[in-house]
Amino acid sequence: MIRIELPQHLRTLARVKGEVQLDVNGPATMHEVVDALEIKYPMLSGTIRDQSTRRRRPLVRFFACGDDISHLPLEAALPSQIATGTEPLIIVGAIAGG
Repeated sequence: MIRIELPQHLRTLARVKGEVQLDVNGPATMHEVVDALEIKYPMLSGTIRDQSTRRRRPLVRFFACGDDISHLPLEAALPSQIATGTEPLIIVGAIAGG
């Protein structure tokens, strides 16, 4: 089981409170996690990654065990603490502007 902390606006869109818990098929990678998240919560499709390119949206960041893993390949294995559910994967919406 993987625990995910979503930003408030995505929790509202998905109609959830607190953490989201998911089971992934195969290895624990960002690609598998986002696939599972979009299957369980189809209203989130296109909010975290572009539907055409399947790449992370520019203002979305992923944090695992205190590290920004946003620029790692989506196929890279997540840390074991994330894969086992002892630590949450944190998805953050960055703020831009001046």
